[in-house]
Amino acid sequence: MKKLLLIMPRFFNYPELIKDELNNLGYEVDFFDDRPSTNAWIKAAIRINKNIISKYIERYFDEVMNIVQSKRYDIVFLISGQSLSFGENMIAEIKACQPQAKFVLYQWDSQTNFPYIKNVQRFFDKCYSFDRRDIEETPSLKFLPLFYSRTYEEIGKRNNKKYKYDFCFVGTAHPKKYKLINMMSAQLKEVYPNQFIYYFFPSPIVYFYRKLMNKELRSAKYSEFHYVPLKGKEMNDIYEGSKCVLDSAQAGQLGLTIRVLEALGARKR
Repeated sequence: MKKLLLIMPRFFNYPELIKDELNNLGYEVDFFDDRPSTNAWIKAAIRINKNIISKYIERYFDEVMNIVQSKRYDIVFLISGQSLSFGENMIAEIKACQPQAKFVLYQWDSQTNFPYIKNVQRFFDKCYSFDRRDIEETPSLKFLPLFYSRTYEEIGKRNNKKYKYDFCFVGTAHPKKYKLINMMSAQLKEVYPNQFIYYFFPSPIVYFYRKLMNKELRSAKYSEFHYVPLKGKEMNDIYEGSKCVLDSAQAGQLGLTIRVLEALGARKR
């Protein structure tokens, strides 16, 4: 069986879904989070300035390398977003110890919001992005849209017509997204009164930082947000019980969000 090293954010239940699908394709997968911890302080520090916790990141990377060095992978697959804590020298170290492996990069956040990723693309044999603007700016990138899991496909097949909500929104409360979702929610309230809105922040620290730094969140209340992501079944039940799915791209992003693809899979408007 071929071996694959998967490095990506632990975000909702996407790592498990992707790992399961890779297993189905015949790969033995080792998965590592792209940050040392999902602790609120750590997540906030990486988003704000990862140099604050550089020693902690180095210790975590050493733990990862103790395992990676003892194996030979056929593919090293990095799904990169704004949470990536590994520096260029760390990616280079993985590359050096796995010279036989094919290195594949997939960017599921826009380069506009995550310009650092341009510096590590040179370590990869194939690089992909979900954002067409990234493709135009970086000719070495190939376009690859986001995806939906088989779970949403099953929701679409069941085609349940018993709706609890007129629409649902579940997502990270990026400033522009928060502003536009609130605006659309208010405009739709008369015709779509039953709304499920779940604004997520990785930690309360990120909320306070965003509130301080972004005008769109100045009047936002702490109680409007959730600091624990929805679990898979909760998310599935909300999707199945919703007539429509509402979403908005974050600032600087041109690519279709994953919610758009999931709505298509679940056959939702």
